[in-house]
Amino acid sequence: MLVRQMAVGPMQNFVYLLADKSGGEGLVVDSGWETKPIVNAANKANVKVKFAVATHNHFDHTSSLRELADSLGAKVVAHRRSPIEHDISVDGGDVLALGKAEVRVIYTPGHTEDSICLHDGEDLFTGDTLFIGNCGRTDLPGGSSRELFRSLHDVIMRLPPSTIIYPGHDYGDVPHRSLGEEALSNPVLLARTYAEFFGIP
Repeated sequence: MLVRQMAVGPMQNFVYLLADKSGGEGLVVDSGWETKPIVNAANKANVKVKFAVATHNHFDHTSSLRELADSLGAKVVAHRRSPIEHDISVDGGDVLALGKAEVRVIYTPGHTEDSICLHDGEDLFTGDTLFIGNCGRTDLPGGSSRELFRSLHDVIMRLPPSTIIYPGHDYGDVPHRSLGEEALSNPVLLARTYAEFFGIP
């Protein structure tokens, strides 16, 4: 799978272009604040973008998502509980086909009620569910620390350690890292109980 990671906007957002190398079909993950870098990356890679996917509804990830989708001739995709305008509703276990490749939707509530991650078999695009060195906050509307703990430990930690974590913000000391490496140092993954997780500053 072709993966392009791009930093956009004033809040250290990461957006992504994914594409099947054989077919040239792709999707974008979130939109941040700017559409031009993403459109340029798709054109440069000769990728036909089918989907513009929201990992969750927060404005710094979706404010230009419709504009981006229209620019690329793509459909906006979001979780079925998302309040944002979208063309295709998805839930955990659903699959987005890109040529011969598939990207699986993983439902990971906690940061928001509509938070999803995208898994292409090797890489996991985590939005604000999991960062390098931390996780998303849960004190905004729709957030739940108990749900996030379950999403991290019962869902994400069951993926292979070789899975590469691509977060929604550039908050860590590296832009991406394997889940196995992250599990050795990230305090939210080291927490073995909800009490430990909830007590992390």
